[in-house]
Amino acid sequence: MRNPRDIIIEPLVTEKSTALTEQKKYSFVVDKRADKIEIKKAVEEIFGVKVKSVNTLSVKRKPKRLGVHRGYRPGWKKAIVTLHEGSKPIEIFE
Repeated sequence: MRNPRDIIIEPLVTEKSTALTEQKKYSFVVDKRADKIEIKKAVEEIFGVKVKSVNTLSVKRKPKRLGVHRGYRPGWKKAIVTLHEGSKPIEIFE
């Protein structure tokens, strides 16, 4: 079993993810190799909440250029976690 803090890298705070907190949905940047079950257990252990569902998506890498140098911005994995109705909100997003 991996450390839950290795699975959940950081919370994702954007306008869209902040608006989703009203529906008890929270967004996180997670490890690319983590699956939904690992993400659910990690969020429940770190924040002490009850998770209803987990949706994941992979954000693809993007090509970037700086002058003549070409490269890529790295890809990453995002998880949107929905909490049960009776669960308390996560304090990081408040």
